Amino acid sequence: MEIYLDLLSPPCRAVYLFAKVLGIPFEFKSVELTAGHQYNEEFEKVSIVKKVPVLKDGSFILTESTAILKYLVQKCPAVEDHWFPADPQQQARVNEYLSWQHLNLRAHCSKVFLLKALFPFAMGFEAPKEKMDVAMEDVNQSLDLLEQKFLQTKPFIVSNKISLADVAAVVEVMQPLGVGVNVLEGRTNLLAWRDRVKKELGEKLFDQAHQNVMDAAGMQQKMQNSSGLEKLKSKFQKLFR
Repeated sequence: MEIYLDLLSPPCRAVYLFAKVLGIPFEFKSVELTAGHQYNEEFEKVSIVKKVPVLKDGSFILTESTAILKYLVQKCPAVEDHWFPADPQQQARVNEYLSWQHLNLRAHCSKVFLLKALFPFAMGFEAPKEKMDVAMEDVNQSLDLLEQKFLQTKPFIVSNKISLADVAAVVEVMQPLGVGVNVLEGRTNLLAWRDRVKKELGEKLFDQAHQNVMDAAGMQQKMQNSSGLEKLKSKFQKLFR
């Protein structure tokens, strides 16, 4: 099995962490999006949409992180039930979070990351304060929902045990932290939840998976050195218009 990943991407980190925790053997195929690797001929053979994560299991190719996470559950029959419960209602709770996150926590945390890390690269100046203020308002609304609707008083999103929902959520929360925006400041409940998830996944593995995202300066240097510099700039400029 091959999994194409860029660990700057939260969905990629979720897939990477889960596969590692389950002990599923796979070949890590690095795709650095900020270096333009998505335009390489090798990658285009497995992903016409030019995005990661991508799983290749023999001739079977699968994209989209939530689909890959569920496939890994089915691929590993010995996986403990709490990751993706067989109970219909608990499984529905996992799916509820995974469905909600795309246009909410994921989109909003990523927007803060992009404005802080990529906007200056693409536009040549820092993101305007009004853009950051709107982005932070959106992040805080999503964090409120994560805490009040999904987590509530439970140790983890679905129950007293970790699930796919927690893995998918924690990698999103780490995105703004990587560019120095502490979105968890004053949120003691979410901080304790983040620490519980980190402990369950393994602190060493968690830190290793987030090493790149916590080094925004290194990412910017890679973009400057990319052979596809102008293509990257053009893409990001369109994103920020």
